Amino acid sequence: MSEDADHGSEGERSGGILGSGLLRRSLESRRVHSAYLLAGPGEAPRDAALAFIRALVCQAGGADPCEACPSCTRSSPGEPVAIDGAGKKGPLFRHVGDHPDLLWVERGEDDTRVRIGQVRALQRALQLKTHEGGARAAVIADAEWLNQEAQNALLRLLEEPPADTTLVLVTASAAGLLTTVRSRCQKVVFAAPQRVSLSSPDAPEEERELAARIDGLAGAGLPDVLDWAEEYRGVRAVAAQSVGTLLATGCAWLAERVRARVDVGEIDVPGELSAFDTLRDCRRALVQRNANPQMVAERALLALREATSA
Repeated sequence: MSEDADHGSEGERSGGILGSGLLRRSLESRRVHSAYLLAGPGEAPRDAALAFIRALVCQAGGADPCEACPSCTRSSPGEPVAIDGAGKKGPLFRHVGDHPDLLWVERGEDDTRVRIGQVRALQRALQLKTHEGGARAAVIADAEWLNQEAQNALLRLLEEPPADTTLVLVTASAAGLLTTVRSRCQKVVFAAPQRVSLSSPDAPEEERELAARIDGLAGAGLPDVLDWAEEYRGVRAVAAQSVGTLLATGCAWLAERVRARVDVGEIDVPGELSAFDTLRDCRRALVQRNANPQMVAERALLALREATSA
């Protein structure tokens, strides 16, 4: 674990979900900031966000939910209510358990982003007085799926936070968020778990298969690349999710290729670095600009093909 002068940074966690870092110290001292940004892969940031906001309203006043007081009973998460980003088949956000002062926003089941309507609904809810007269918190999970318009709406909430209210953003990577959004949050970074090789039997089957296909791009012609990209047609929510997996696997594949080349003394890897930059731009286009998944896949696969021949 390390910290810089401006933001807390939480790596290996110990002593419970919140570890011993910034979040725990905030609760122990009751010096809670108006906004936090929890960034990292997997479920750890979400789990920490949930534990943090539950502890925030816990009547025992500790750094962990006591699980015994009325607030903990109310905030105990059960089967979550399905969210619909359009507000047609479900709510735009939900409560944590049935606690009226804990709100949770994330992508709807069929959505490829957190919609601006959800952010605005959250703003309206937070303008009301708290139900229990104490602390209140809202989590925006999937924050990397906020487009620029939604982030600008969120920025107004960050600039003028309601009294006794804490906002927690959860994201796999903070890179897609506006600098103005990131700068208004206390940042907590969760270290990535040790990653197994893409060729290892312990790697997820989908990632192993994608990595094997990427290996084969070296001898692929343009029609082959276009045929592969055409697999990402169809319902955008499903296609975007699949392209997201392709981009993540492609980045992991590039990282392994760079390490392998460096291990044998090759320090000039411009092809891999260029491809990595392209895949990062593809991710941004997919999330921020709502780009066509098939077109994003074409660009990413062409970049990976170029890297295989470098």
